[in-house]
Amino acid sequence: MKNTAFLLFLLFPSLLLAQEAASKKNTPSARQASSTAPDRKEFTVASHQLTLAAALQMHRQAVAQAGTLQKEIAFAVVDASGQTILLLKGDGVGPHNTEAARRKAFTALSTKTMTLLLGRNAKTNPDTQNLAHLPELLLLGGGVPLWYQGQVIGAVGVAGGGGPEQDDLIAKATALTEAGITIH
Repeated sequence: MKNTAFLLFLLFPSLLLAQEAASKKNTPSARQASSTAPDRKEFTVASHQLTLAAALQMHRQAVAQAGTLQKEIAFAVVDASGQTILLLKGDGVGPHNTEAARRKAFTALSTKTMTLLLGRNAKTNPDTQNLAHLPELLLLGGGVPLWYQGQVIGAVGVAGGGGPEQDDLIAKATALTEAGITIH
């Protein structure tokens, strides 16, 4: 009997450790982690971000194109999440054009479509006519999505250039093809 008691005394700490390890394996989070360990790639995506330098270069190109039309413009660039990177208004441009440029950029980003085309399609398609009633979208020409390696990484919006077609023409001049940033 003494030997059995002595053996239990020696084995007792090992039994406690084994029991503690077994109970940890039975927690819901431990069972989930061991049975369906997700691939970490499911939780993140690689992304590319527009820089301020890119936005400023796009602005220079837009202003140059607007200059060929003898126009001043309001100009906006938003990043892939819709946050404004750059928002500028040329001298003599009406104050409403600043917000119009930002909303055109947001619309192009959100829909991944040039706003001139989007507005025309929405007008002729009964299923998409209500897009014009969403508060943040502006279905007027002058917004273009910016693409890099098959992903939309932002958008440009132009307003005040003399109408939707001219705003669209100016916005299209902002592609940075040498950097791989296109407007499709």
